[in-house]
Amino acid sequence: MVLVDTSVLIDFLKGQSSVKVSIFNEILSRDIPFGISAITYQEILQGAKDEAEFQTLKEYLSKQKMYFLEESTSIYEEAAMLHFKLRRKGITPRSTLDLLIAATAITNNLALLHDDQDFDTMAAHIPELRILNSI
Repeated sequence: MVLVDTSVLIDFLKGQSSVKVSIFNEILSRDIPFGISAITYQEILQGAKDEAEFQTLKEYLSKQKMYFLEESTSIYEEAAMLHFKLRRKGITPRSTLDLLIAATAITNNLALLHDDQDFDTMAAHIPELRILNSI
């Protein structure tokens, strides 16, 4: 199973070409199970240029497997612990939302498909964060 990050999904939806979009296209063509986080859902929708695009995006995203944060503090504790572990290694993550996406991938045992260097930096120090770089 794969968790597709906002960085890949935006490029895919805009019709842009990249290595990561090519991997996502391969996932789609081979019917490999994937999903998005609720955070990605919000990030994509808030980038809509107008109400019509918002509705189109909402319709598309509502058909995707969605991974929600747990209804307890444990996922937030895990994200905070990731931040803590990285800071102890001299790395300060730039985005709390990226930490929550990483924690969602780890908690659900999903490989993360992204196009955001911050995740590679995290994964270099957090072995539980699996990054999908090829199929």
